[in-house]
Amino acid sequence: MPSPFREEHEQFRKTVRNFAEKELRPHVDKWEEEGMFPRSVFERAGELGILGAHYPESCGGAGGDFWFSVVKSEELPRCNSGGTALGLLVQSDMATPAIAELGTREQHEEFLIPALRGEKIACLGVSEPNAGSDVAGIQTWARRDGDDYIINGSKTYITNGARADFITLLVKTNPEAGAHGCSFFLVPTNTKGFGVSKRLHKIGNLASDTAELHFEDMRVPKRYLLGEENMGFMYLMQNFQTERLIASTAALSGSQIMLDEAIEYARNRKVMGKPLIKREYWQQQIADLQTRIEAGRSLAYRAVVEYQYEKYEVKQPLSMETVKLISMAKVFVGEVTTLVMDQALQIHGGAGYIEEYPIARAWRDQRLFRIGGGTTETMRYYIAKLMGL
Repeated sequence: MPSPFREEHEQFRKTVRNFAEKELRPHVDKWEEEGMFPRSVFERAGELGILGAHYPESCGGAGGDFWFSVVKSEELPRCNSGGTALGLLVQSDMATPAIAELGTREQHEEFLIPALRGEKIACLGVSEPNAGSDVAGIQTWARRDGDDYIINGSKTYITNGARADFITLLVKTNPEAGAHGCSFFLVPTNTKGFGVSKRLHKIGNLASDTAELHFEDMRVPKRYLLGEENMGFMYLMQNFQTERLIASTAALSGSQIMLDEAIEYARNRKVMGKPLIKREYWQQQIADLQTRIEAGRSLAYRAVVEYQYEKYEVKQPLSMETVKLISMAKVFVGEVTTLVMDQALQIHGGAGYIEEYPIARAWRDQRLFRIGGGTTETMRYYIAKLMGL
């Protein structure tokens, strides 16, 4: 298909690439060791207009279309730290889209606009110790008390959770209704009863903080209810599509970057008298990997076309066909990026097992993709259901 990117997209690409390569990459080794990148990264991304490029001007964005977010997701992985890119993408494409779509003007001013400026850090609170991809199983609950809600429960695996200024929080407001008894709240983390139980230590994405949160008789005013009560599950299903789509385009970009690194390494690495790249076996492997990346990109871009049309042009909830496409993209891209990273590491041989080479970190970081935002198994269940099976 014709390129979806116009001149303004490419100018934005230069801005994000420069930010990733020149302002982030020189520091990521330190951030990986410390287990967190500094707050100033959010502020700088907001200053450059990176966080809000695809949001309406009315809520603090630049008024661009969703392809601006795709560009951002494709360029941030150039910082060579999956955790750093993840923390920024959670801020701009996971914790805040629902606020733009459902929030009141007061909620935009208190939460969304400062988040897009990088002045407030956001996190998304959905997963719980006993409910991950099975959102219907969440047990954190809220009961009405006059003009307030009192919330009790816990969340886990929350990116940006250790230092967020607010959380876009999904809770049960009508336990008897199952999944359709959930609601979203915007909760400042300085609210009495909110706490960080502990920071979680991960095998990858080390520069992003991940936390377990708890809520004990946390009183939240009704004005922090996001959208309508008991509509949270429907809102989340729409929000998940944004997360899955942008995660897919980011994973494909990361795969391409690491494949290019492996090709360059193979050009210079001599084995038994000639460069590794001249070995027919590796030529065929690389050709297959590049083909899979291109196929994944075509599928993901097709899903973005439908997403862009429905969400931005006709402004309607995503159709089941688009949801199916996005689910297919996440499944396929998950398999592609796993294969690419593993083979790219293999091309490096022993060097790929050493931390000084970017592939070692990328190989660890990519493993989250088939879990976060809905496991591959859950995506296949959705696809089968949408196929009428």
